[in-house]
Amino acid sequence: MAEPIQRMPSRTGAAALLQAASPPVSDLTDAHMAHFFFCGPAAAPVGLVGVELFDDCALLRSLVFAESHPSKGLARTLLSQAESYAHASGARVLYLLTTTAESFCARNGYSHAERARAPSSICESREFADLCPASSAFMVKHI
Repeated sequence: MAEPIQRMPSRTGAAALLQAASPPVSDLTDAHMAHFFFCGPAAAPVGLVGVELFDDCALLRSLVFAESHPSKGLARTLLSQAESYAHASGARVLYLLTTTAESFCARNGYSHAERARAPSSICESREFADLCPASSAFMVKHI
C-alpha cells in the first residue's frame, strides 16, 4: 500500500531531510511549508516536494527522500501532486533547477530550458538567483 501524501510538513522536519540531501534550505520559511507535500511523519518526513508559486508559473522545490527510505514510486507520486497543486493554483508552466534529478525529470516530461529565458519572477527567486549553482540543469514543463 502506498504511503499517503500529506500537505504542510513541519519546517524543522523538512529542513532536516533537505539538509541530509543537500538542496538549499536557508530561504525556507513556515509560509513555504503551505506549498510542500510529504510522506511519513510531519516532524520527520521521508519524502518531500514543494512548489513556489509565481502568477502563471511555479518553481519546483526539493524533491528528496531519506537515504534510509527508498522512494518505491513515491518520487513520481510526489511530483504529480506538486504539478497538480501548481496547476490548481494557476500555474501553467513549472520550472526546476537540479543537480541530481535531471534524468528523472526528463522521463517525467521536463525539457531543458535556457536560464537566460527564465521569467523574471523565477529569476528573482532566491533559489534561482542565489542558492542553486549555475551548473544546475534548468528545466521546464507545461502543466
